[in-house]
Amino acid sequence: MTVIPETMRAVRFDEWGDRSVLHVAEVPVPEASAGRVLVRVRAAGINPGESAIRQGLFDGESADALPSGQGTDFAGIVVAVGEGVDGVDEGEEVLGWSWDRASQAEYVSVPAEQVVQKPRLLDWTVAGGLDIVATTAAAAVRAVDPRPGETIVVSGAAGGVGGFVTQLLTNEGIDVIAIASEANHEWLRSKRARPVAYGEGLQERITELATNGIDAVIDTYGPEYVHLGIALGVPVDRIETIIAFEAAAEVGAKASGSADTADPEILGALAMQVANGEVEVPIAATYPLDRVQDAYEQLEQRHTRGKIVLIP
Repeated sequence: MTVIPETMRAVRFDEWGDRSVLHVAEVPVPEASAGRVLVRVRAAGINPGESAIRQGLFDGESADALPSGQGTDFAGIVVAVGEGVDGVDEGEEVLGWSWDRASQAEYVSVPAEQVVQKPRLLDWTVAGGLDIVATTAAAAVRAVDPRPGETIVVSGAAGGVGGFVTQLLTNEGIDVIAIASEANHEWLRSKRARPVAYGEGLQERITELATNGIDAVIDTYGPEYVHLGIALGVPVDRIETIIAFEAAAEVGAKASGSADTADPEILGALAMQVANGEVEVPIAATYPLDRVQDAYEQLEQRHTRGKIVLIP
């Protein structure tokens, strides 16, 4: 029987602010209450949305939401199973998600339906950073309803979500024009995408590449790419953004995200694609919990290929 300690180390913030408010605290280990499982975390991803949450942009800087933990993605080993749980066993290797902002810790407790079995060949670090990028990418692709032979522009195409989107599309025979820095062009070509550098003259460069026009745009970076889709003549119902919500509302574009595909069957299928080598999730860097501020400093530079992952 696994011995579970009374306390654990976990990322916390006690006030709204920049990454300097993040620290690691000693807190009680959560329980595996009815319907839940307790997981010893082996790896936990970090995501851009967590920076916005930490700044109070989602909670309106409400003091009631503080102090707060952080993190959604995780992978680890089940160490306790609550009453009424069926289909998840102690000792099972899993990956999943937490809606409680709690995964960046040594242990996390979640409802049993928010974990799936980790494929044996899936690396722990990749598994720990998988949920948000995979399910967000799946939601974004579904939002534009791609068809083989179409041409779709993807912004931030070498980032965590953007890279996953690009590969889901090219695997289905979609011609992807991938907006990214020159440093990522070789990697994008290896995924059968056609890379293009961002910056001045981008619209003209895309138009030159897309001799048959642009069918859809998936934005993973910012509002300028929603407006680029309009300028390229793409119908608003085939412009999707995972981040520029105000711009989407302004023009009538779509803004699907991980909440739309938060389903264990979807996550399990995506995890198998990664384990089988159909989709690559590069790991840009790993950090121990104590260096969580450094991890977010790298993330917030917004030039990361793939995921940054914390190792508790």
